[in-house]
Amino acid sequence: MVSTLDAPARPGLIQGPLPILAACALWGTTGTVSSFAPGSAPPSAVGAAGLVLGGLLLFLSARGSRDVLRTADRRLLLLGAVTAAGYALAFYPAVARTGVAVATTVALATAPIVLGLRARPFTTLTAVAGCAVLVLGGGEAHVDVVGVGLALVAGLSYAAYSAVCAHLIARGHPSRAVVGAVFGGASALTLPVLLVLGVGWVGTVQGAAVTAHLAVFTTFLAYLLFGLGLRHTSAAAATTLTLAEPAVAAVLGVVVLGERLPLVSWCGMGVLVLALAVLARR
Repeated sequence: MVSTLDAPARPGLIQGPLPILAACALWGTTGTVSSFAPGSAPPSAVGAAGLVLGGLLLFLSARGSRDVLRTADRRLLLLGAVTAAGYALAFYPAVARTGVAVATTVALATAPIVLGLRARPFTTLTAVAGCAVLVLGGGEAHVDVVGVGLALVAGLSYAAYSAVCAHLIARGHPSRAVVGAVFGGASALTLPVLLVLGVGWVGTVQGAAVTAHLAVFTTFLAYLLFGLGLRHTSAAAATTLTLAEPAVAAVLGVVVLGERLPLVSWCGMGVLVLALAVLARR
């Protein structure tokens, strides 16, 4: 039985770009929320905790995920699970070492460049440039070589599991089942790492609240929407659209945390929004 999320529908904004942009809005809350994690929580553990619980929710709630495990190419499923786990384990330490601005720029710009440059070179480069100006426009970025390397690993991992999910969905597997299988595997792979890093901090009020948000909103709901969008959007276009995430994060920083953006960053956001609007219409 196919769920309503996987029912055939005519491609359009609602079936393609908009679910991906909605997922970006949820992902954009990650930095603000994770900043409230207890100081005793290692950055990798914060990302791992959200992925373990969120991945489990995706696997258990998705009809057909076990069928995907039986019938889909297991090498692709393993690649998707490993890279989904790798993204979470690399991105959070990258943010801790080199800051949100640099880590976000490197990680989120890598995937569109890898997947989208050949398909839509001008739009992709314009979106990447707008993203870079937005998050680096304040001139206060701190570049750490190891942090940049981890952000690059996160970006390549994101490109890989996006391509895997898009390929499996294009082969006729239901989007929810594919996402459930891939992230269920990532959850299983990440659990031992989380146990080694330590889970005592999750028992605090702050730790439980942060983990719940990362699991339910930025993993479970966000990747359901992302998988739905991939039914009618290529992996190349999808990874470029996710450059909307830093724009959401920047607005949240202004509204929730009282941060200020310089004029050049607002200009970068305008360029980014324009490029993404062009891509969404195409």
